[in-house]
Amino acid sequence: MTASVARPVATPPVAVPTRARASVLRALLRVRRAQVGLALTGAVVLVALVGPLVAGHSPTGFVDVPFAPAGHAAPFGTDNIGRDVLSRFLFGGRSLLALSVAATVLGVGLGTVLGIVAGYLRGWRDEAIMRTGDVALAFPQVVVSLLFLSIVGPKPWLIVAVVGLSHAPRTARVMRDAALAVVERDFVKAAEATGVRRWRIMAGEILPNVTGPLMVELGLRLTYSIGLIAGLSFLGLGLQPPAADWGLMINENRIALTVQPWAVVLPVAAIAVLTIGTNLVTDGLARAYAGIDRGVAS
Repeated sequence: MTASVARPVATPPVAVPTRARASVLRALLRVRRAQVGLALTGAVVLVALVGPLVAGHSPTGFVDVPFAPAGHAAPFGTDNIGRDVLSRFLFGGRSLLALSVAATVLGVGLGTVLGIVAGYLRGWRDEAIMRTGDVALAFPQVVVSLLFLSIVGPKPWLIVAVVGLSHAPRTARVMRDAALAVVERDFVKAAEATGVRRWRIMAGEILPNVTGPLMVELGLRLTYSIGLIAGLSFLGLGLQPPAADWGLMINENRIALTVQPWAVVLPVAAIAVLTIGTNLVTDGLARAYAGIDRGVAS
């Protein structure tokens, strides 16, 4: 009689993580600072998306003399060459949001792939990815961005690429640590024992179980993207005139801040509120996941 060998059965990864993912939104909405952050972020996003539909003038049209005070034709006055400040403000948020989101998705996506590969495969692959990331981290994001943009020119695709790639090493380190906490779990070992391909294990077993750190990292990198891209526009390496862009508005009108402050105050306030809002949402996500983890552990 031959003894039957019981095949290992994968432990569902997921009863806990699935419940966590299903309830994380409810947990997030119970965090006070997340509520404030969502309100602030939502208000700025709404202005950026709906603003061009309600603007009273073209963002490049001339309505009065340069730096004219607030009046009937221009409720917040005019800018350095006589364009309506309010209309340019309402048109200027889309570019910042679009570039920031694209750069964040690129950087976090690439960093997540590299981090999970390093954490799961380990060995020389881990060393190669992490040491390359260490070299990249030695150079400040702003310096690298200025270098490439000054050589190639201020092109939108290059802004997204440079800012996004500068996020990848930092995201990779976070996701590698998160993956290391998962790779020794029973369900991963069971999948390996049954001959599941490595890439399927990384995509189907590890990735769904690191969504907490991934969501927090996504919010954090979005905050950095907003600040960095706005700063590049202020330095003249973002969108070029006559495009309407919040960072560009600050640069164009700073010389008359004491005469006509609205052309600077409006975009500065919007960028500040957006940055604070995304920071609060990110912190709320971290607290929500931490609360769910404590509830699961108990």
